[in-house]
Amino acid sequence: MRPPPHILVVNGIKVHRPVFLLGAPHSGADLLARALKRSPGFHVTMGRTAVTHVVYAFARKPSMVARNGGDGAARVLRDALAQSWQLGPGTCGECQAACREAGGVTGSGPCANAVTLTRFGDASPDLLYSAPALLRAFPDARFVQLIRDGRDVAADMLADPACLAWFRPGMLSEETEFPNPFLGVNKDEHRDRWKDMPAAGKCALRWRGAVRLNAELHRLLPGDQLLTVRYEDLAASPVASVAALSGFLETRVSAVPLYAAEVPPPGAWRKRLAASDAALVEKVARGELTRLGYL
Repeated sequence: MRPPPHILVVNGIKVHRPVFLLGAPHSGADLLARALKRSPGFHVTMGRTAVTHVVYAFARKPSMVARNGGDGAARVLRDALAQSWQLGPGTCGECQAACREAGGVTGSGPCANAVTLTRFGDASPDLLYSAPALLRAFPDARFVQLIRDGRDVAADMLADPACLAWFRPGMLSEETEFPNPFLGVNKDEHRDRWKDMPAAGKCALRWRGAVRLNAELHRLLPGDQLLTVRYEDLAASPVASVAALSGFLETRVSAVPLYAAEVPPPGAWRKRLAASDAALVEKVARGELTRLGYL
């Protein structure tokens, strides 16, 4: 049984049906965030410190999300998002560069107009691992999950220092919980194997763990609260993908910002991944790549 809805008010506006963009790293959540951030009535945040601290705490210790029925995790995450969504004269000065660029912000902000604001959302990296807490915090939330070929994801992750930073051997400490979807490691006895694995294999494990969580969301959420968007469809036909998003959210979302974004073409991994790395990614994530139609 879901908890009764909690009434959250930010800047005098009731938070109603917030939108959360979820996916493995570099799966395209940032592209849809760009479209939402520049659509009338939306205030979408990305990577605000208050949220990322909570998100990564939950990602590294999954048991925290379910502890005491999940109420504590929901409350902490709701408070973090309420802080993140506050609008003020210097609001955007506290945001990450990626969030400012996505919103087209050139000054200190704010990037949204409180007078016309009607919907809130968040597209912070790795928000996926907090999905159960988000649902408990906002039972009427709408979730949009992004799916992308794991080989293209691995190619982007290998070029991203922030992603590679998670692959240091010390990340699997003696206090690490298993299974650990964030790093894609299922059992304690796999610890040493993970530490010795090349970075491409660790990228594949992270992607595999993320898409398995995406599959779990289909069992957790009713169809009117979850929309799946493929990166490949988004790249090939932004208008059609955004039209589906607009219908799902029951509001107009603009596709125009997507045309200004640099979108790597699907299949770019063929030129970007070394043959050995591509073979390793396919070996590690073969089941999920096949299930999703990429192999």
